[in-house]
Amino acid sequence: MRFLDHRIRAAACLMSAAVVLLCVGHPQQTACAVSTPPTPRHNYRLVVGIIIDQLRSDYLERFADLFGEKGFQRLRVNGAYFANAHYLHACTYTAPGHAVVTTGSTAAVTGIIGNKWYDREAGKVIESITDDTTTGVPEGKGASPHRLLVSTLGDELKAATGGQAKVIGISLKNRAAILPAGRAADAAYWFDSKRGQMQTSTYYMTALPDWVTAFNARRLPDRWFGKAWEKTLPEDTYTRCDADDVSYEGRFTGGGTAFPHLVGRGDKPNARFYNEFTMTPWANDFLVEFAAAAIEHEKLGADTVPDLLTISFSANDLVGHAFGPNSHEVLDMTVQTDQALARLLDLLDRQVGLDKTLLFLTSDHGVAPVPEYAARQRLNSRRIPFEQVAVAIKRALDAKFGESQWFAGFSAESVYFDLSTLTGKKLHRADVEQVAAEAALTVPGVAAALTRTQMLSGALPRTPIAQRVQMAFHPQRSGDVFLVPEPFCFFSDEEYTAATTHGTPYAYDTHVPVLLMGAGIRPGVYSSPASPSDIAPTLAFLLGVAAPNGAVGQILNEAVDKQPAEPKR
Repeated sequence: MRFLDHRIRAAACLMSAAVVLLCVGHPQQTACAVSTPPTPRHNYRLVVGIIIDQLRSDYLERFADLFGEKGFQRLRVNGAYFANAHYLHACTYTAPGHAVVTTGSTAAVTGIIGNKWYDREAGKVIESITDDTTTGVPEGKGASPHRLLVSTLGDELKAATGGQAKVIGISLKNRAAILPAGRAADAAYWFDSKRGQMQTSTYYMTALPDWVTAFNARRLPDRWFGKAWEKTLPEDTYTRCDADDVSYEGRFTGGGTAFPHLVGRGDKPNARFYNEFTMTPWANDFLVEFAAAAIEHEKLGADTVPDLLTISFSANDLVGHAFGPNSHEVLDMTVQTDQALARLLDLLDRQVGLDKTLLFLTSDHGVAPVPEYAARQRLNSRRIPFEQVAVAIKRALDAKFGESQWFAGFSAESVYFDLSTLTGKKLHRADVEQVAAEAALTVPGVAAALTRTQMLSGALPRTPIAQRVQMAFHPQRSGDVFLVPEPFCFFSDEEYTAATTHGTPYAYDTHVPVLLMGAGIRPGVYSSPASPSDIAPTLAFLLGVAAPNGAVGQILNEAVDKQPAEPKR
């Protein structure tokens, strides 16, 4: 019932997804005036959002005995842990997940339906944050949140405080820094893996602040050049994992699949080194240091107007793709992430005070087992070449309607038809969709093929998978046929060389932790159904600001103290 309630809310919000955001826009625009800042229910100075890329919820259980007391365990003991939280949408990728967390919405409403998708107007595949009207600062390609259709928690906080609240997003990935911070953010910073430094775009500013320039000048990643990532725990700890040296795992340049992993070869740091650096626990340590600099120099949490800092740790995702969730590398990375989290929480306590900090931790998606590992567990697992699906669809369409150029593009699990072909042949779009969907189902490993017409008419099967696909469908951006692989299977192409991936509506991809900590949060472990969509409405309630305008999530009432607002101090 709760899931159906989410669906009803999402459908209502979808009709207004394109409405122009009031009081929220480009950060250089004048903020809407307010007479007084909002009155939060507690004395919050700083809101901190922590997103750990590809942190499956079961990691907090599998590795719990390996954690210290000041990282994940501190959040579990002193905060609210929702152990049964799932994403509502089927497109479980980085960009959609990051867009959901602070909008309280779902991909069907945010418009962020993937990391990239085929854009009919542009006639090409575009990314969720690429913006040709911007450039990188200090150099490179620009990026912005201009494709995000709804407001974020940070946007609402800016609007409610007349622009006084500071909102900053940081990550190794540009989309993970930009999307959670929102359209009205003061800044978003991400890692330039060619040059080994933090960068931004002209959407936010024309030059880096002096403190970021000074931080980059320290060349912190270079301290790890030529060093080896070694296991940090006794060898018998890793017996809960797959073997360390298996052929289907990834590897660092010039190295094998097993520990230790040497990072950086040659005379000096280069782009290859910086790329491999992002796949190590050291990259998370680097991001904590950048967060410390941002808090200090931007004076986050220094006055009575709450600020917002979002931090997304990307290294976990890169390691998970390369080695898989049952690897020694993922175990070691998760344990070292716990240590980095402990340092971050200590830093927040020193510089702001955890009693004045409202904090959440979640992830953007999970990950599937490596197919070769899953096959050893007697699971039906395989990589499905997307080309095989395309060939099956083309053959069926040629046979039914005559040979032609049918496809405009593909992205992730969606097929986009060339609409000029359909017009020229005077074909009904729904007829072409149905033939294509039936053809796709003949490919081994394809579980479902749902059409655009089914989405728009509400004629989808009444199944959880179909409902999650509906939550990922945007009328102007999504394709004509949405494909779902069978459990433990995923689509791949010739360019995809990683051991495993995510993106499905199955629990190993949708199930992520949701933890909240701060004044007004009742500590405890909660098993009731929840979603990352519930985070933003809950925090908005505690902050005394409007929920983001596309929110479909609910306030997590079990964990919220509804006492009256305290007087400002």
